[in-house]
Amino acid sequence: MSRILIAPDSFKGSASSIEVANAIAKGWQSVRPHDELIQLPFADGGEGTLLAIESALPSSQRIYCTEVSPDAYWLLLDGSTAVVELAQTSGLALATVLDPMGAHTFKFGQVLASAAQDSRVKSIFCALGGSASTDAGVGALTALGFEFLDSNGVSVGLGGESLIKIAKILSTNAIAPPPDGVVLLVDVRSPLLGDAGAASIFAPQKGATQEQVVELENALGHFASLTSKADSPGSGSAGGTAFGLSALWNATIENGAAKLAEICGIDLAMVGADLVITGEGRLDSQSFQGKVVGYMSAKAAAEQVSIAYCVGSSEGNFPSQSLGGVSLSVLAGSSALAMQNPEKYLIEAGVQLSKLL
Repeated sequence: MSRILIAPDSFKGSASSIEVANAIAKGWQSVRPHDELIQLPFADGGEGTLLAIESALPSSQRIYCTEVSPDAYWLLLDGSTAVVELAQTSGLALATVLDPMGAHTFKFGQVLASAAQDSRVKSIFCALGGSASTDAGVGALTALGFEFLDSNGVSVGLGGESLIKIAKILSTNAIAPPPDGVVLLVDVRSPLLGDAGAASIFAPQKGATQEQVVELENALGHFASLTSKADSPGSGSAGGTAFGLSALWNATIENGAAKLAEICGIDLAMVGADLVITGEGRLDSQSFQGKVVGYMSAKAAAEQVSIAYCVGSSEGNFPSQSLGGVSLSVLAGSSALAMQNPEKYLIEAGVQLSKLL
């Protein structure tokens, strides 16, 4: 009998991390029914973070924000720690039409304000992956009570395109962060500005043309100059939301996968495992730069535990030091077919993965 830890990220737009783990386990058990399977759906701060925490910590409590949307909520852990997920209210997956210049983080800020004003909350974790905007978090900060005014003293409005018009920032009516602080959980190490920054790398994924990328870069640079806050790795996360919240709300930036591994008990679950199975919707060069797959790969190597991958699609080969992996798009014949019936191919992936051990 072998001990298998199944800890995947969600397959964005296709299956939650819980669904992915369940289906892989089902396929594996059909071949090796006597193995011990530990399912710990995982996340790195992007879409599905709250679901992953709830799965690992059933005692966590949902606090709904119906004034934002019927399904908006944050989690209360241990009676004093809040976790808020940007992708749930301001995520790219929610956008019916891409709006690279006008998309904003205001709804995320409303949920964040709800958590910050709850008397039970002493600290907040903000999961920042998967945003639809490049607004440096100004939308969220507006919901928190900050004011962003133009040269005439008029509010500049929301969206990345408005940043360039900001002449003055007022914090008089801003909601204070909780006493033990705010931690931003990020899944990238990108700075706010430059060739590896929020606009250059991620704005095109949100629908920006090259001309708009230049406009957004200039707008972000203008905003940064007003705050006098230095750029740093991770500041570009969520269209610069990490920068805005750290500059004006005194939040700190941490690697999301590492912190969530601690919260969800990933490291403890790996002890004594014979194999770790992890994965995500698309395996590419960014997968190993602060995301779930990268964290699990490094941790498995450190603990000398074998690792295998289950992914929706892959840009290249699986790492040579691994046992290998399975791509759903290869199993199905195309990514489109795999996404039409992810459970079927995830179960088949579980069968194929069991043969690697």
